[in-house]
Amino acid sequence: MSAQQRLTQLSGQLNGAGGKSAILAKNPNDIVITYATRSALTHFKKGAFKDTKLEDLLIPILTAVREKSNISPDLVEEIVVGNVLEPNANYISRGALLAAGFPPTTASSIASRWCSSGLLATQSVANQILTGVIDIGIAVGAESMSQNKDNGAPPLGPKIMNDPNGKDLKMPMGWTAENLAGDYGIARDVQDDWAAESTQKAERAQKEGWPKDEITPITVQVKDPKTGEVKTVVADRDDGVRYGTTKEGLAKLRQAFPQWEPATTTGGNASQITDGVAALLMMTRAKAQELGQPILAKYVGSTVAGLAPRIMGAGPTVAVPKLLKKFGVNKEDVDIWEINEAFGSVLVHCAQTLGVDRAKVNPRGGAIALGHPLGCTGARQIVTAISELKRQNKKIAVTTMCVGTGMGMAGLIVSEQ
Repeated sequence: MSAQQRLTQLSGQLNGAGGKSAILAKNPNDIVITYATRSALTHFKKGAFKDTKLEDLLIPILTAVREKSNISPDLVEEIVVGNVLEPNANYISRGALLAAGFPPTTASSIASRWCSSGLLATQSVANQILTGVIDIGIAVGAESMSQNKDNGAPPLGPKIMNDPNGKDLKMPMGWTAENLAGDYGIARDVQDDWAAESTQKAERAQKEGWPKDEITPITVQVKDPKTGEVKTVVADRDDGVRYGTTKEGLAKLRQAFPQWEPATTTGGNASQITDGVAALLMMTRAKAQELGQPILAKYVGSTVAGLAPRIMGAGPTVAVPKLLKKFGVNKEDVDIWEINEAFGSVLVHCAQTLGVDRAKVNPRGGAIALGHPLGCTGARQIVTAISELKRQNKKIAVTTMCVGTGMGMAGLIVSEQ
């Protein structure tokens, strides 16, 4: 099928044409995911990846995609890496794909839009396939927060700083979380209740082994900060899940940002800082069938929307309705909502404003329980959603996150397992 025919069919799905039946339909030009995996998510400066550079996250995950998917590496035309903090990401991503066994003919690029970078990478690969630029690509989300410091906003010029919204770009994310809580009356005890539930879900999922098919174990070297001894460690499980977490226990934690009213955020109801990587192998349905690749899910599409930077956490409340409208999907059609838990106020506000069934939100726990490696999250959510849809024998998932500087992004996938 030609690129023009692919675009014509997509335009028929957009703007509500066809609705749920259209996104569930199987067409040769559908963009599908044939392999999906992620690393464990590990504690910032303390976990298994604390001494692991970005390249040593990328190389094993790309090697796993190449080996376990049985894809011939010379068929992969582009690998797009979503990343936020690594200043040399272009060099590292190119070098990592070569070290992982992909040939020089495989191109690389970077996608960077703060917390949505992994989803942006997925969108980039999908759009290139859709337009016929490439046939096969890999989308990656990766972040070594332990190895790369977040320095916040750079110096901004007077024209930006004199703009009422522009000046807010300089403010920390914690400030935006408190603005959201204050503007919409989101009490701390409600945030603690949702945060405790997220961790309890993650505890149950981990104990029952649900994430095992998501995770590629990665062997790394870890240095003991006290003795200097270096040990070999296999990272194969998320280490941020705090067993036994309760709302009452979270209520005892001190405020993280007492300088900003209403000061509702704590270390227990905000996302954990972590390291991690995730990857998705993507191609058309026709190409997957030609190559004998198993089809895990259909990537339907994604979209982005902006809003005032001071309440950036509300991003999903503008991105999700836009996404659902474009594809004619009702919120009741969605089986799983992967809403990034950047802060408790974000989780509560977005879930309640969108009016989604709480039982469908982050059934394996979210970033409060598991962590939020900035560039990784957008891809990690898709990996998790694919696995959970299969477990529940359900079909449709929406992934969404707020985005620094005042945006939201959302993606739609359909399970075919």
